[in-house]
Amino acid sequence: MRVATYVLVHGGCHGSWCWDKVAPFLKAKGHIVETPNLPGHGRDKTPIHEVTLQACVGKVSEIIRAHSEPVILVGHSIGGIVISQVAEQIPERIELLVYLTADLLKNGESLEPVLESFRPLLDFSEDKSSFSIKSESVADLFYNDCSPGDVERAKALLVPEATAVFKEPLHLSDKQFGRVPRVFIQCLRDQTIPPQLQKAMYTATPCAKVFSMNTGHSPFLSAPEQLAACLLSLAD
Repeated sequence: MRVATYVLVHGGCHGSWCWDKVAPFLKAKGHIVETPNLPGHGRDKTPIHEVTLQACVGKVSEIIRAHSEPVILVGHSIGGIVISQVAEQIPERIELLVYLTADLLKNGESLEPVLESFRPLLDFSEDKSSFSIKSESVADLFYNDCSPGDVERAKALLVPEATAVFKEPLHLSDKQFGRVPRVFIQCLRDQTIPPQLQKAMYTATPCAKVFSMNTGHSPFLSAPEQLAACLLSLAD
């Protein structure tokens, strides 16, 4: 069995902690697993005004370049725009892109429309540079099928998200981004990125394979073994 390197990129407001239940399954099969904190997330203390899409891309790219072989790059939720932009910049270092109920956007698109659609559920900072999910909305939005213990731990670890990341358009090309194979893992009970929107994205930007999980937005908490099985199958 070959040894694969997985780089798992978390979504908005989260951190590397969200992969704590998944990474052990991958490591148990002998694979290498990287779970970086994006700038301003988890234990990374980058000031929120310095958190940009390119800063996130730079962090992930640095980790990938430290490995001699191409990696399997996984992005959850808005981590999807990060992995897409990484693929545009260093496609030769990526074996496969995996979108875990993630934003799979086209060239020139940004997440600004998403930000506007969720505005009633958000609390913005005074200068509008960041936002948090309203406490009463978090469980239903992110963790509708998770255990109470996982919900409470996650809520305690969430951090504000930089609005700048949502406003930056992607710069993608067929020559770079388009040469990296893509896989989509759709979550059929997701209330953050509804299944119909997931399907619209992976139909508009076709993927070589689509997995389906009967989970909400956070299968790394509610179904970690099943998610790990999907990811492990990609290394075969």
